[in-house]
Amino acid sequence: MHASSQSTFGTPNLPPAVIMPPVARPRTPSLRDRWRRDKPHVTKPVAPTIHDAAPTDEDLEQLEGRFHYRTLKRQLEEMPAWLFSLFVHLLLLLLLALISTSSGQIGDMVLTITQGESAETPEFAEFSIEPIQWEDLPTETPNESELDIDPLDFDASVELVSLEPVLERGEGLVEASVVKLPPSPKNMFGGRSGAMKQELLKRSGGTQATEDAVKLGLQWLKRQQLGDGSWSLLGPYSDGARSENKVSATAMAMIAFMGSGSTHHSGPYRKELARAVRWLVKQQDRQGFMAVQSAPHEKMYAQAQAMIALCELYAMTGDSWIRPYAQRSCDFAVRAQSPQGGWRYQPRIDSDTSVTGWFVMGLKSGEAGGLEVDDSIWPNVQRYLDSVRAGRENDYYAVGYAYTVGDVASPSMTAEGLLCRQYLGWHRNMPGMAQGLGTLAINHPISFRQPDVYYWYYATQALHHYGGRHWTEWNDKLKVDLPARQVLHGRERGSWSPQNDAWGRHAGRLYTTCFSVYCLEVYYRHMPLYDPENDFEE
Repeated sequence: MHASSQSTFGTPNLPPAVIMPPVARPRTPSLRDRWRRDKPHVTKPVAPTIHDAAPTDEDLEQLEGRFHYRTLKRQLEEMPAWLFSLFVHLLLLLLLALISTSSGQIGDMVLTITQGESAETPEFAEFSIEPIQWEDLPTETPNESELDIDPLDFDASVELVSLEPVLERGEGLVEASVVKLPPSPKNMFGGRSGAMKQELLKRSGGTQATEDAVKLGLQWLKRQQLGDGSWSLLGPYSDGARSENKVSATAMAMIAFMGSGSTHHSGPYRKELARAVRWLVKQQDRQGFMAVQSAPHEKMYAQAQAMIALCELYAMTGDSWIRPYAQRSCDFAVRAQSPQGGWRYQPRIDSDTSVTGWFVMGLKSGEAGGLEVDDSIWPNVQRYLDSVRAGRENDYYAVGYAYTVGDVASPSMTAEGLLCRQYLGWHRNMPGMAQGLGTLAINHPISFRQPDVYYWYYATQALHHYGGRHWTEWNDKLKVDLPARQVLHGRERGSWSPQNDAWGRHAGRLYTTCFSVYCLEVYYRHMPLYDPENDFEE
């Protein structure tokens, strides 16, 4: 062997490529190995060394993150399209539920997923979750301390069925907000705003003067609202009532604001109505009664007026938290109907046409809002009205209505009785309708020599629904004389004086102002019941 073919150490001088490393056992690359393999090749600011520096903890965390990212990406790419779509839709549903619940709490949600054998893809049902207006909820629950009607004011023998406790704030409102209500029998309140309001105003004979008077009257009412959201019959204005009835005063003011189109959600008086309805529902006990603090002979008047206010507000807005209160008031009215078929000063005892008219309008407002009203009460009301219809000794009494059975017919009770008949389904040409309303328009027109806004309130509504020549004759005086009597200067600007009014001296300035506003809102306050141009026979 030649010396040149062997190195000093006895190792053959072979080319470097021929020298092979010892065979090693295969092993899984460690994080450090993967870091060395995947590390970015960048120019270092210092001279290179033989061995790279060992990775730090931060480097290993970054490497671990990239590893998980690649794994997740590979899994998503391999995921079936239907599973990926399901995952995305579940995330969207969860996000919608969080957005729709302002309190951050999500109700029970049950999702059932099944895999059918059919290749067809079922259609998804469309639905929506309406947000709850928490700022509109009453700050306190209604008064539940009065579980029974005061036996000093109401007959103790009256049987009133107890209801379930009033909902606490927030309880059950998610379910209530998506309840599907039955269709309204007639949109009584559809003409109070927008283009329909302007059309009805023009068609029925309203003017800019009547609208200006309504605006001034509502502004006066706004200034009289008390700090707790209620109104008072005593003041702070001049010529207040002889006795207090805050439930009645508050309800009358609310009805005036709503008659012009405002609710607690919209309109120029939404703040006043929001405060008022919060106050009003606090007065309601578990039986639906709200006029606990009223005088004995005024309790049922106030209760019926408050029922109208709640039912109208619910019908106009569909606000779910108002529904239980409005429904309770309707339930109370149904239970309180007397055996004679009407209502009076005590539940289920006696009847008179005046109180009956208010309850009829309240229950009809409830029906219009989709509330539950027992249909069996209406034949009883018809029977009561038949009992107070005057005899046929002369033409006027043949079509008149009396205050109670056996009394003489009067213009105000005739107007109220005929309005009830209209809402109870009488056709426009029923015997007594044209004669009775014609007698009112001709023989008892609006006159400030003997003002009576209570009579004007009912006659204006009945004649407006009837339409035709009798309404035109009545409205010709209404749209001129009533705005002309409104106070236009001073502290009481926008109100109507109660002096010389048939009941104004007892009920006060707020009463005469509210009823005058009602009369001037009649053009759109309730949708017309009849079309005079398309008369028909029964």
